Formats: sequence, C-alpha cells, structure tokens
Amino acid sequence: MPETVQQLLRQRRHDDTPAVAHGDRTWTWRQHLAEAEAEAAALIALADTTRPLHVGALLPNPPAMLRSIAAAALGGYVLCGINSTRRGAGLLADIRRSDCQMLLVDAEHRPLLGGLDLTGIPVLDVTGRRYAEAVDAAPPLVPHREVTASDTLMMIFTSGTSGDPEVVRLAHGMAIMCGASLIFQYDVTANDVCYLSMPLFHSNGVAAGWAVAIGSGATMLPARFSPSRFLDDVRRYHVTYLNYVGKPLALILSTPSRPDDADNTLRVAFGNEASDRDIAQFARRFGCRVVDSFGSSEFAVIVVREEGTPPGSIGKPYLLE
Repeated sequence: MPETVQQLLRQRRHDDTPAVAHGDRTWTWRQHLAEAEAEAAALIALADTTRPLHVGALLPNPPAMLRSIAAAALGGYVLCGINSTRRGAGLLADIRRSDCQMLLVDAEHRPLLGGLDLTGIPVLDVTGRRYAEAVDAAPPLVPHREVTASDTLMMIFTSGTSGDPEVVRLAHGMAIMCGASLIFQYDVTANDVCYLSMPLFHSNGVAAGWAVAIGSGATMLPARFSPSRFLDDVRRYHVTYLNYVGKPLALILSTPSRPDDADNTLRVAFGNEASDRDIAQFARRFGCRVVDSFGSSEFAVIVVREEGTPPGSIGKPYLLE
C-alpha cells in the first residue's frame, strides 16, 4: 500500500479508466494526471524553491481544483485551500497566513480579490492565457521534493464555527488512511462514481470524498451542490457514493418527492451533522445507506454512528487502523 498520495497517484499514471466526469467531458486517470503533472512543473518553474512552496487555490469544485490537488501531491508541494465564502479582510488574512508563493483562481472568483493588497503573491487565473502558456511551456515534472507520509499535502481552514477559521494541515499519510478506511467500510471500487459536491477547501470534501476516489480509482464527479439538480446528476452519471457535511440531506429532502426517487444508483451517503430524522428519511426516499459521523478537521476525534446507536447519540469513537 502506498504511504503517500504522491506514490498513489504515480501508480495511476497509465490507467485508462475514467477519473473525472464533468459536463459532457470525461478524463481518464492518464489524462487527468498528465494535466496535473504539467501544472506542477509549471508552478515549480515559477516558484522560489529556496522558500517553502505553498500554492493557494481559490477555486470551486470543477476539474481545476481536482487537478491542482493532484498537482501538489505529484509535485511535492503544499496546496492551501482558500475558503471561497470569505470576503475582504478575512479572505486576505487567510491568504497571508497560508504563506502562499502564488495564488490560483478562476474567472468566477478573481473579482473577490479586488481591492486586496496581494503584494508579493502572483495571481494565476487557471482559465487565462498566462496559465495556459506556462503549462504548455512546462518541462517534464521534477518534483519539488519526494514526500514522506508525515509531510503536508494540504493546508485546510476550519469552518470557523467559533471565530476566524484556523489552519489545519492534512498530511499525505492521513489522506491515504482516511481514503483506505472508507473504501474498506463501504466497498468502494474503480467501478464506483463519487459525487464531490462539498467544498474541496474543507476537510470533509478532501478526506471523505477525494481521498476515497483516488484510493479506489473511482470516477470523480465534481459538482456545485444543488438540491434540485442532485437526483438528475445521480442518474445521469450513475453516482454510487457521496459525502456531505452540514445540511445537504435536509436541503435535498426539502425538494418535492417523486414516486421513483429510489430508482437510482446511489449506494452510500457518508458524512456528518445530519439529524436522525433526515438520515432515516433520506435512506428510505433514495434507497441507499446513510452513515453519519462526527470528526474534527484535525482528525484527532472521529465518532461514527453504528447499527443500534440510540436516537440522539452521535455514536462511538472510531479508530483508524
């Protein structure tokens, strides 16, 4: 078993099974990782390699963010997921605290940077010409470093429930362990399709969604969460696994029910913070298994509901093995 995400993704370089589906386009693992390697090579060429190489990503959930996480893993540098719901001074503080050498954005999120003092932090629009030229001119990838399991893959901000978000490091080894644990528990394979609609700047989106897909070789379906579009997406792309955090189940349940809602491919919904009522109703309405858990962004505490958990209880501590 690989010890780092860098090692894991290298094993998938020549895999011609689907990796990413978005709109009408599909990327194989070979194609997806070739794009990620090109991005990594381009950013390393632009960086000051005498400094810690942190790359900020102010991106939503399209293929660009998946590519940037994979690029950081393969390139041996740290990706800093910037919370796209932050604004003004708070957003600037997050970027500065991440110690980013450069910041990746897309055309949709670039206006959020207006008026912010980003002196010393080049901004690269991943939909723009400068980015495309840098990637096209990139040499073959020579990683910034060969990482170990304890090295940082991503810097992830907490939700800021009790104040300003705090920065949490996600190590390569933790991403491997989280993915492997969920793959084992829910029998996720390369034949599955993972619905990634939770923010990939958040620990749930990375550890309970992305890590599961890369570990199993499943297809990733990056999506912007929409209660009204959820079931259509599941049916169109044959989604079998989804992760959630917060109120997505309740929001989906608020949409008008249809007699054939259970006629879909979804097997497992895994996440946290759903109520007992929503868990039961979602499982019944959509004909799937719902497993709700609780965990800190640092993964220091993980609690999972088991069969027979009393109503109102968040469950028992879960030990990663």
